Amino acid sequence: MARRGKAERREIEPDGKYHSKNLQMFINKVMKGGNKSIAESIVYGALERMEEQAHRPAVDIFDQALRNATPAIEVKPRRVGGATYQVPVDIRAERRASLAMRWLVRSARARRGRSMAEKLAGELLDAAGGQGATVKRREDTHRMAEANRAFVHYRW
Repeated sequence: MARRGKAERREIEPDGKYHSKNLQMFINKVMKGGNKSIAESIVYGALERMEEQAHRPAVDIFDQALRNATPAIEVKPRRVGGATYQVPVDIRAERRASLAMRWLVRSARARRGRSMAEKLAGELLDAAGGQGATVKRREDTHRMAEANRAFVHYRW
């Protein structure tokens, strides 16, 4: 248990170009080593590429990709007696968005070749279309929760 009080949540300012809080959170997830300007150029470059390829507004594609990648439930290990059960639990809205963004960035980094902006654009387009590594990960998480539904009474 923490001895101090709860950490207060900081309010995130919307990004400068599209005025979207989700996009600013995504830029923060892409950022490495405090280089925010580099992360912004990568994300904005990816959004421009997506707009050229899909002929739709980039923010709409980004929001669709985020919706398709967002999990609703996850499993958490819970020790009961001598056994550890994977117990399905619902996820808070902030954690859902955070997980989806983290998975999108991780999947984009794992892609082969090219620049990060191109890999990110490809992953976001795939996720918006309902395919790709991120959407597969969400479906695997849901499948795992569904398989362990019998242990839902161990939830705390």
